[in-house]
Amino acid sequence: MANRTFTPLFICLITLFAFAGSSLAGDLTTLEDWEPSFDPSDAEYTYILSNVDHPAIAGIGVGYKIRDRVWELSNGRLYVDFRPLAQLGGEKDVVRKLKMGAVQGMLCSSVAAANVAPKLGIVNLPFVLDTPEKLETFRNTPELFEPFSNAALRQGIKVVDFTGYGSYGWATTTPVRSLDEAKQVNFRIAQAPVNTDIYKAWNLKFTVMPWPDVPQALQTGVIDGLDHTPMVCSITKKFDVAKYFTQINYSQGLYIHMINKRWLDQLPEDLRDILLGVIEEESAKARTNTEIQQQAQIKAAQQDGVKFFDLNAKDRAQLAEMAAPVLEKWGERIGPDYLEKVLSTLSEENR
Repeated sequence: MANRTFTPLFICLITLFAFAGSSLAGDLTTLEDWEPSFDPSDAEYTYILSNVDHPAIAGIGVGYKIRDRVWELSNGRLYVDFRPLAQLGGEKDVVRKLKMGAVQGMLCSSVAAANVAPKLGIVNLPFVLDTPEKLETFRNTPELFEPFSNAALRQGIKVVDFTGYGSYGWATTTPVRSLDEAKQVNFRIAQAPVNTDIYKAWNLKFTVMPWPDVPQALQTGVIDGLDHTPMVCSITKKFDVAKYFTQINYSQGLYIHMINKRWLDQLPEDLRDILLGVIEEESAKARTNTEIQQQAQIKAAQQDGVKFFDLNAKDRAQLAEMAAPVLEKWGERIGPDYLEKVLSTLSEENR
């Protein structure tokens, strides 16, 4: 008998309830261009994969690439039902569903990942995984990636890979070319423990705010800065209000691909190999495309009048020094030996 994860009716009900209770849902008419070219109704297995962001971002659009390749390689046995734009709710809601198995996978933002398991917070620590090159070393070094991959197993979650959404900096409504100017700004930061600790250590004003509240807060002046990446600010039109961007590059924004471990273990071995193999290949391509897309979005924003600044080396070094207590604090949660292994390996590989 075919093993179906959900009946179509149950899937519809979950989606409807998610929309009723979540202001995160985007305009689903934008998804028409990503409709599958095949009929998935006869699939033996369904893998529901959730994300809150827009598939125009390379690190999110990868979900559709995974869907199409898995369908082809599995001869239509496994359907990756990708649901971007918060169709199944916000990240906290989806993490809960993922643990229960109601959703089988999610591309979780790195800022939220530390809420799942502290060790996952290592990717948010300032000036640790701060370049695409360091990310690749981290991903392709088993003694670094495997502890990260297994960090949430007690929650019933396996981390299998990650994609990205660019380099973190400051989008602001007034120019910020120095730390002194940054101290005049009220930055919106994500609902994430690592980020809160970072901004406290930097002694900067900040407001913890859900992403859907940002547009109105920017327009009304409740906030006048964003801690985010230029690509996301460009694609989501934040540069319509925040006309300046200071490139800090203190962290790389990631979408961490998490899977319900019990569901993955119960998937037939041949389909499991196909799914994991495709995820690995397409995620690597997406990480490469992320840097290309980021540069294209920066160029487009500049053409639209957004001004970009590089924080000077002295101030950047001061930020790194001020953040040292954050590394010490999170090192205890992540595991001091593991953090030291990551730091030493990346230092050796990126000399």
